[in-house]
Amino acid sequence: MKSHQIRYGDWATLSADAQVIRIAVFVREQNVPPEIEMDEKDAVCLHAVAYDAAGTPVGTGRLLPDGHIGRMAVMKDARGTGIGSALLRGLMAHARERGHPEVVLSAQTHAAPFYLAHGFEQVGGQFHEAGIPHIEMRHVF
Repeated sequence: MKSHQIRYGDWATLSADAQVIRIAVFVREQNVPPEIEMDEKDAVCLHAVAYDAAGTPVGTGRLLPDGHIGRMAVMKDARGTGIGSALLRGLMAHARERGHPEVVLSAQTHAAPFYLAHGFEQVGGQFHEAGIPHIEMRHVF
């Protein structure tokens, strides 16, 4: 029995809960400058927010109109519980429903094994985004 629920919606609907997670993970934990964490792309994305059994937001991600997945984050206490996998699978399903032939994402290098386990492959070399090493990864449907 799963102990979480995922809601999908636009930024206006889910921004309050998504921002709590993104600020905790990216800004506080990883020192990403807050002014680059929230961007103009949020307004055009499909957002996903996972909630634990108590209704607390614990994970988030977004699907851009071009089929890119981004801003995947899970609160420290909820990592390793399957929430990240559920978010990723849900966003991939939405991309497939929209007719995208593939999904692409920029993974922090430490998270690459997570995405490899979900059928992604590395595309190209390492680069830095917000001072954090990343690799581009792709999953073809």
